[in-house]
Amino acid sequence: MLEFDGLRKSFGSIRVLDGVGFTVAPGSMFGFCGSNGAGKTTTMRIAMGLVRADAGEVRWQGRPLDQVTRSRIGYMPEERGLYPKMKVGEQVTYFARLHGMDAAPAAKAAEEWVGRLGLGDRRGDPVEKLSLGNQQRVQLAAALVSRPEVLILDEPFSGLDPVGVDSLAEALLEQVRTGVPVVFSSHQLDLVERLCDSVGILARGRMVATGTVEELRRREAGRVLRVVVPDAPPGWAAALPGVRVVSESAGDTLLDLGAGGDDQAVLGAAVRTGRVTHFAWREPSLVELFREAVAQPQEVAA
Repeated sequence: MLEFDGLRKSFGSIRVLDGVGFTVAPGSMFGFCGSNGAGKTTTMRIAMGLVRADAGEVRWQGRPLDQVTRSRIGYMPEERGLYPKMKVGEQVTYFARLHGMDAAPAAKAAEEWVGRLGLGDRRGDPVEKLSLGNQQRVQLAAALVSRPEVLILDEPFSGLDPVGVDSLAEALLEQVRTGVPVVFSSHQLDLVERLCDSVGILARGRMVATGTVEELRRREAGRVLRVVVPDAPPGWAAALPGVRVVSESAGDTLLDLGAGGDDQAVLGAAVRTGRVTHFAWREPSLVELFREAVAQPQEVAA
């Protein structure tokens, strides 16, 4: 189990992290979400020993991370940490050697990951000759090449084209299937929703929501109804008690039911206006859940 426990960090008078904590089980993927400046990168840097926490700790298999343990972590920072004049294949091999691999296995693993991430025909090129997206692939290969026990990736999908996104997603899922816990931050919430077993939303240095996407949805369940009545007159639901019209277009209406709202009363009213072709609670997307959580940072969900 990878555990982030009560991390606190301030830079001068600015509190960056305020008790951040979450766990990632072996063989699972955790999506770490938050607006710019929320504290995601600081959290990951603390895990890697690049920033010292004021309080709290990060543990792997019940023990605080130390330098030996960190050498078994595949880490990808948000900023590129590559040697621009070194050739792609040599660079990935070099990172494998830094993690303790012998020369022959390091070269073999580098060849494999350079090819898997779509850089096989660029293995002999200096990194500085690559596009930003391909440089991102090199950095990902460097994080994956040493067969890490844990993966901590800061914005790994940034700058990748759809083919690169698919290649990386499959590589991460393969790591998960072998039991590796994966933590990655991303602003691409559709990818987080598709790939991750659990999600954490960070706002103003605090975890404001954690859980599976389904668990987060259940906390919002029972709020928004979608009702489709093609022949309904505009405003048909506006006077219903406990109901707020979120949107209405060509008979397709979204309704937010407050404490006094009754879904059966809404259904009855809809039937009286015409033929109902759709009536169901609407599942919010992760984007909507994110907006809701960030808008109310004082409500911390464990």
